[in-house]
Amino acid sequence: MDSVQEETTASLPLEISQIASPSTALVTSKPSTRISKQAIRTSLKASTADGVLSAVFSLITGGILLSNFLVELDVSPVVFGMLSSIPMLVNLIQPLGAYLSERTTSRFQYALWTYGISRILWLFLVVGIAIFCWGGIDSHQLMVLTLLIVLVTHLLGGLGNASWLSWIAMIVPRRLRGRYFGLRNSAGSLTNLLCLPLAGLAVSNWPGGTLQGYGIVLLIGIVFGIVGLWCQHFQVDVNPQLQNAVVQYPQNSESSLAKKDDVVEKPLITKDITPPEDNFWSSIQKNSNFLKFLLYFGLWMLAVNISAPFFNLYMLDTLDLDVSVVTLYTSIQAGANLLMLILWGKLADRIGNRPILLLVGILVAVSPLLWLGTSNHDLDIWLWLPLLHILAGVTWAAIDLCNNNLQIEITPVKNQSIYFAIAAAVSGASGALGTTIGSFIAQFIGYGGLLGLFTVSSLFRLVALVPLIFVKEQPTQSLTQMIQVWLGRKKIAPN
Repeated sequence: MDSVQEETTASLPLEISQIASPSTALVTSKPSTRISKQAIRTSLKASTADGVLSAVFSLITGGILLSNFLVELDVSPVVFGMLSSIPMLVNLIQPLGAYLSERTTSRFQYALWTYGISRILWLFLVVGIAIFCWGGIDSHQLMVLTLLIVLVTHLLGGLGNASWLSWIAMIVPRRLRGRYFGLRNSAGSLTNLLCLPLAGLAVSNWPGGTLQGYGIVLLIGIVFGIVGLWCQHFQVDVNPQLQNAVVQYPQNSESSLAKKDDVVEKPLITKDITPPEDNFWSSIQKNSNFLKFLLYFGLWMLAVNISAPFFNLYMLDTLDLDVSVVTLYTSIQAGANLLMLILWGKLADRIGNRPILLLVGILVAVSPLLWLGTSNHDLDIWLWLPLLHILAGVTWAAIDLCNNNLQIEITPVKNQSIYFAIAAAVSGASGALGTTIGSFIAQFIGYGGLLGLFTVSSLFRLVALVPLIFVKEQPTQSLTQMIQVWLGRKKIAPN
């Protein structure tokens, strides 16, 4: 740890976190700082380790395990929808979080306070489950406690998300984004693949019952989450004050990153240079490309979340499948996601993110229709449902990765976390609206209405892809060119 800090700070005359984006050229009299390649490698390894450990925490505090916990408490579809909408709705607080983070001097310290408190608060649910098992509270009170914890912890996470994304965007060189995020997400998928079945079996077969079993597994997940935060200490810190003091040129500038022997030079603004004053909101209004992305992202999240939270409810309640079987499906999906992420990352680096989002988005749009007619017959349980989860793993690997990369690509470095926060707020509000619409339809039509939800969601997903056609990205390739790359008929030079 000390050696990493010494190597990183040896040539930093101002502050340890004077890092500028490798994808942006800065105006300075001459480079004032050099960050060694080894420091960047150490940061990326630490971020990957954080991703793996945080994946364990996330799969236990959300997804199928939390859904099964609620089903065991016999909650209604409206409550189920509320719980699913909270992580999206709290994204409305991300602009405030970005505003606060831009006034700090350390991305790491800010993440420690937001995510650290957020993960520790889950201990209250462990205590609540223990009291419930001893007869101290009833299922309704435990359900209310669960909703409160989910709300508060996600609010804290919402305060930190934009800052974290801006931090990692500064560390990862532009030409490696697709491959690195593909690798990082693959590590998370591998974690889900290995740990989720074990967690599901532990919950399902715990001698004291599934609720008590979830409490034990949750305690283990909290420990993993806290250790994941400790890994962030090994990442090179970023000072938001200095990140914003830049004069930007087009992000595709090839002169933005200079190499010399074993170091990577990153020009930084110095204290004697005063950045020009500009109006942030005016710059957003003039950024038509970002506004087009917001329209696409918001519509997409609304369309997806009309049905997304209810696939697990459909399997656990309507089809009455055991939680261990559903966690097996989720692991199969994680395995498919793992196998495809690195491929999607390399392909995105070669041809861009937008063409992949368009083509794969069509597959994601029609996939809810494939759930129509599913039942709890053996053929569906052991063949069709696993195939649907494999398809979801393959396609969502591309969607999640390329949406993230495209957002980083089209946002300027100055006030970058605020741009990320606005995108998250728009997508969160629209996603929560979609979940709310879906939950009320499911509540008043009945569980049979879930299949209707899947159909409506599919149609809305196709409509949501239209604004993406008008989003500009460099480099941009057509769908035909992408298909030619897949077929091996055309080679596109890497960036």
